[in-house]
Amino acid sequence: MTERIPDWRCAIAVMAKASAPGRTKTRLVPPLTPDQAAAFNTAFLQDIAANLLAAAREAPIAGYMAYGPPGSAGFFRRRLPADIGLLEVWLPNFGDCLYQAIRDLLARGHDAAVVLNADSPTLPTALLVETADWLARPGDRAVLGPAADGGYYLLGLKAPHRRLFDDIDWSTERVAGQTLARAREIGLDVHILPAWYDVDDQAALRQLHDELFAGASFDPDLEPHDAVHTADLMMALGQAAFAPHMIAPAAERIPSAGHV
Repeated sequence: MTERIPDWRCAIAVMAKASAPGRTKTRLVPPLTPDQAAAFNTAFLQDIAANLLAAAREAPIAGYMAYGPPGSAGFFRRRLPADIGLLEVWLPNFGDCLYQAIRDLLARGHDAAVVLNADSPTLPTALLVETADWLARPGDRAVLGPAADGGYYLLGLKAPHRRLFDDIDWSTERVAGQTLARAREIGLDVHILPAWYDVDDQAALRQLHDELFAGASFDPDLEPHDAVHTADLMMALGQAAFAPHMIAPAAERIPSAGHV
C-alpha cells in the first residue's frame, strides 16, 4: 500500500546512478579520468539535491532520487540529505525508466511528477519553481525543459502519459522535438521552459567552470544554482585535470547570490 501525500505537492525525481568509476559520467572521460568522472557524478547529485531543497522552500516540491543500480540505496543515503526520498528505478530502456518514475511518484499520492536529469548541477532554482507553479494550474498539462543538445533536462506531468515515451530516439538531438510531437498527438498542453545545458563533454565543463568561477550564466536572464560541491571538487582537482585556463584559484571564486 502506498502512502497518500496529504497536501498538493509536485514530486521531482533525479534520474540518478550511484557513482562508480567507469560506469558513471563516462562521456567526460577524457578529459577526466574514470575516478574523477565518478567524483563529479557524486558532486552533481549533491548539488542537485540541494537545489531541490532550495526550490522546496519556494514551492510545494518533494525531492527524490530515482536511482540505480538495484541495491545502491546506501550510496545515496550516506551522501544526500534525509529529506530527499529514494525510488529504485532500473530498467533496460531509458524511456521505460522515465515512465516508471512518473508512475511511481503519482502512485505515492503526488499530484504532479517530474523527471530531472543528473547532468545540470547549476540549473536555476527558479526553473524548478516555475515547473511546480505550472503543474499546479487546473487541467492536464506538461512542462518540458529543453536541453541545448536537443534532449530535455526536465519533463513534468500530472498524469502518466505513456505515449510521451514511445518511439523516442534516446540520446540524440531529436528527443525534445519528438516528445513535443507525441504531446501534440494526444492533445496535451506543454509549457516550455528556457533551455539549459547538460555537462557531458569538455565544452560543457568549461561552461560549468565559467558559471562557478567567472559569474557567466548559460542564460544571462537566469541565476544559476550555486553548485558548491562541484566547485569544491574543481578546485581540489586543480589544473592538472583540465585545460590550463579552466580552473581558477580558490580566491577567484565568484559566489552567486545566496552563497557566501
